[in-house]
Amino acid sequence: MIDSGLFVGTLRHRRFTPVAHAFTYPLFMALLDIDRVSELMSVSAVTSYNRWNWASFDDRDHLGDPRLPLGERLRRDAAREGIALPEGPIYLLTNLRYLGYVFNPISVFYCYGSSGSLELVLAEVNNTYGGRRYYWLRPTDGVARRFRSHATKSMYVSPFMEYDVDYEFVLTPPADALVAHMNVIRQGHESGRMFDATLTLDRRPWTAAAIRSALLRFPWMTAKVIAAIHWEALRLRLKRLPVMPFPQENA
Repeated sequence: MIDSGLFVGTLRHRRFTPVAHAFTYPLFMALLDIDRVSELMSVSAVTSYNRWNWASFDDRDHLGDPRLPLGERLRRDAAREGIALPEGPIYLLTNLRYLGYVFNPISVFYCYGSSGSLELVLAEVNNTYGGRRYYWLRPTDGVARRFRSHATKSMYVSPFMEYDVDYEFVLTPPADALVAHMNVIRQGHESGRMFDATLTLDRRPWTAAAIRSALLRFPWMTAKVIAAIHWEALRLRLKRLPVMPFPQENA
């Protein structure tokens, strides 16, 4: 059975064209039952809910009106897309706020049916320019071992990524481990996959001791994320990778 926990492992990025570039970083993320966030964030003196702490969950960091329960916000956003949420629990894989700072390149909501199967996923994508997009994903094949789905990119994310690309998501349902893989595929070009990103994570229990251990290893996780983004951007510039201008409609 799935349960809330810390997921510790690595993030790998690989760029295949027009220049090769790859890196791997260690990290950890939280997987939270969205109906138990307040309870879960009270297990340790260094975690809190909607309040500053070493690690905290803030309702403002995710979709919709933060005054509403997160489940209700998901239902409303899904309804706008003509989607009915499954009847089972929903788990969120995300970065928390650390020392008051958060940046989430991607958060993943895993939506389960009453039978316990993963039926729907929401990928919540943020860029470093303050933009956010929601990709509701239905499986294109069976979900016994993996959840595969596609979406068309609809937001400027990286200055080194073309506009006309599609995302292919391949996710394993969270258990003792999880993999979240995304391919970036150029539309209408034979060269196909341009880039991929892979989270490979192992579960730790959601306990005060496990949280303390993760924080001692990664004391300011989200600051590390944003620093790595800018460091790798500099490396790409030194490789003379073309820069895509920021579109005026996003200004």
